[in-house]
Amino acid sequence: MGYSRAVVKGEWCFVSGTTGYDYRTMEMPEKAADQARNCFETIGDVLRDAGFTLDDVVRVQYTVTDVGILDEIAPVLVEYMGGARPAATMVVAGLIRPEMKVEIEVTAFRG
Repeated sequence: MGYSRAVVKGEWCFVSGTTGYDYRTMEMPEKAADQARNCFETIGDVLRDAGFTLDDVVRVQYTVTDVGILDEIAPVLVEYMGGARPAATMVVAGLIRPEMKVEIEVTAFRG
């Protein structure tokens, strides 16, 4: 599909939409909060590998499959993005697999 988990261009890192799989076990948790946590753990690992941190995130898009998920994932969003406080968009949309409830995409800048 012509896909990269992340692309670094100079001081920018663009991380593709990341779903809540635990990539060590290839399992998807049932709870949306656990999916969001896995999203951020994967994103954090990718950013670190590229020389960035979650505090470098300047833009985030959250995609959720149901607006009711927001109450469940909000504490996780604060836990991981509370320090960065990026510009953010939340979209309610279907995802490509029925077990997916959350997808998170970020852009980071170090400069």
